[in-house]
Amino acid sequence: MSTTYVRELDSAAALCRHGGQLNHAVVQGLDLRGLEVDWGAVQCEGAVFLGCRFPDAVRLEDLIERGATIFPSFPTLPYDPYRPRLYSRAELMAGWTPGEDRSADRRIYEHFNAMGRANPGVLEALAQRLHDHAVDDALQDLLEGRVDGAGKKKVVAVMGGHGTPRTDPYFRKVARIAQRLTREGYFVTTGGGPGIMEAANMGAYLADVKESELDEALRILARAPVYTDAGYMQCAQEVLDRFSHGHASLAVPTWFYGHEPSNLFSVHIAKYFSNSLREDGLLAVAHHGVIFAPGSAGTTQEVFQDATQNHYETFGVVSPMVFLGTEHFGPRTGVFDCLQRQAEGKAYADYLFTTDEEEEVVEFVQGHPPHSP
Repeated sequence: MSTTYVRELDSAAALCRHGGQLNHAVVQGLDLRGLEVDWGAVQCEGAVFLGCRFPDAVRLEDLIERGATIFPSFPTLPYDPYRPRLYSRAELMAGWTPGEDRSADRRIYEHFNAMGRANPGVLEALAQRLHDHAVDDALQDLLEGRVDGAGKKKVVAVMGGHGTPRTDPYFRKVARIAQRLTREGYFVTTGGGPGIMEAANMGAYLADVKESELDEALRILARAPVYTDAGYMQCAQEVLDRFSHGHASLAVPTWFYGHEPSNLFSVHIAKYFSNSLREDGLLAVAHHGVIFAPGSAGTTQEVFQDATQNHYETFGVVSPMVFLGTEHFGPRTGVFDCLQRQAEGKAYADYLFTTDEEEEVVEFVQGHPPHSP
């Protein structure tokens, strides 16, 4: 008989609602020292405590003897391996100033490098894996509607060059596409970095603004076109200050590329240590399609990762693959022709589309919902 766990308890209020009935519960990252709990009477058969802090009087051996499993905390890390929710831009940017970047994001990246990003010690490696598992779990909570109560998300991912300047015509095209998709009820998701990724998150955030206001935002950003320019983050913050209320979207960045700043326009940030988990997972959640704008080797890799998921119906559905840029994905790189040949006879052959028109991108996504062959 399989063990069924309740949804994790990630707040003191949730734990208190369960009282002393914690059998097969997962208690995630809580400081339990100030709670009025009769730990001698708690039922905890099959319970899992992830990085919790217990009152000094509690004998952890007693909980273990009664069937609990206790994962220890890692108090010296600059990140929480058991975090119960996704990051926000405010959390990652805490400590940043125009004169010096001492943000939480930067400090975690520096720690990641110092600990050996490719080959960390066993405790650091375990902590990173636990962290990425916690992010996975929090991401599912968001996409299934448990965070905002808005129901399951219709996720469309946008991929493209991280070096695309804010002044590039494709930056504006992608922003407008993301605006329209958000208005139509889709949930825009990107890799969370600069370039095309920022354009999509910004477009989703500004879904309700007029075209003239979008142009105003683009003029502000154009003062620092690429992420290595002085004032790059300040320009993004100026847009957020000008348009203080916007729509939510998702960014899925990684500290593996931590030298690139996470863009500021996503409300929810699922930031990983493992780039492979991040890339595969980002494509996996985009059941309503992936839009590819011009990019370089990284974008091409993502194209064929997505094609592999469609080709083998890895997650039980095929989803649209839309290529914005007929010249780039056609004669210049041959990517679209190669993909069409690979898809012959497969269900996703009808889910491939290339265009230069923004409206046609949205219409194709709308006309080709996820299909279970």
